[in-house]
Amino acid sequence: MCQKNSPPPLSFKQLEKASQGDRFDWSQLKTQIKFDQNGLIPAIAQQFDTKEVLMMAWMNLQSLEETLKTGRVCYWSRSRQNYWRKGEESGQIQLLKSLAFDCDGDTILLTVDQTGPACHTGRRSCFYSQVKGNKLEITSEPLIDPDTLYQK
Repeated sequence: MCQKNSPPPLSFKQLEKASQGDRFDWSQLKTQIKFDQNGLIPAIAQQFDTKEVLMMAWMNLQSLEETLKTGRVCYWSRSRQNYWRKGEESGQIQLLKSLAFDCDGDTILLTVDQTGPACHTGRRSCFYSQVKGNKLEITSEPLIDPDTLYQK
């Protein structure tokens, strides 16, 4: 009886030689994602239409799969040790437009449609402090007072 050999697992390294439009099986590729020792991967959220970088947070495989399934971005909160569905408390949700991995499979780029501010400070972006020369400059004002944003 002849035994059928299964193909070796697909790796991000193999994707380097892929051509635009090539498609690969997600169930095979997700086993090759490079999570850290805590099972997490950095995820950068970028506004889909303006390309503004909004924030960076962490995802694990379950939050990644939930995000793909529901279209609403879900992260893993290291401080709360729990899932964090963006906007649960503030109402400022992120709807997924696309999800991409970097060439090494160790960082995610989420293009999202962000409702209101992405930052817990009430600012549109978490990246509001910019180094200019030997000074750090605040580059934006809060859109919403954080006390109002997170009323319970």
